[in-house]
Amino acid sequence: MTWDEMAPLLWEAAGQTAQMVGWSTLFTVLFGLPLGVALVVFDRGGLLPLPALKAVLGVVVNVGRSLPFIVLMIAIIPFTRLVVGTTLGTAAVVVPLTVGAVPFFARLVEAALREVGADVVQAAQAMGASRTTIVGKVLLPEALPGLVAGLTVTVVALIGYSAMAGTVGGGGLGDLAVRYGYQRFETLLMIVTVVVLVVIVQLIQSLGDVVARRLARK
Repeated sequence: MTWDEMAPLLWEAAGQTAQMVGWSTLFTVLFGLPLGVALVVFDRGGLLPLPALKAVLGVVVNVGRSLPFIVLMIAIIPFTRLVVGTTLGTAAVVVPLTVGAVPFFARLVEAALREVGADVVQAAQAMGASRTTIVGKVLLPEALPGLVAGLTVTVVALIGYSAMAGTVGGGGLGDLAVRYGYQRFETLLMIVTVVVLVVIVQLIQSLGDVVARRLARK
């Protein structure tokens, strides 16, 4: 296979991967960030101690993190069909990607928030700040470098998950590598696909590191 034949396939597959990772990242932040905040706020000694609820959330997160992605993807097929109406294609893969990444990101959010000094929170409480204000204007801003670093790790993980999802009809670079590189013995295309994935991951990791460092200096 020549480069002229490979290029359109690579562009299309890269676009599908970007779509899968982009949408799943958005939904992961929308669901994972509040979940991570809840794990901190509801803990003993937190802003709103609810140990029983925190324990339940912790179990849910741990169960979600313990399942291998390929098993999770198969296990929630009925839920995926309910949400998007199908279990095949790029849109369908966004559902298991999000479900798999939310507990992972929530734990990273929890870890980042716990790095915020207790004295900062206590100072805000002494000034009469409400719980919502402390979370929105103290905890999250102070933890922003750690949150960016955690999001970067999550996006890199989602790229790996998306490549795995491609092996079962999800589209993207993983699907391209299997259909052409493996099934049709196009070794060169498989190598190029792997290189593209490595480059994408390196770019995202480098960008995330730069942003996190700049935020930490501020």
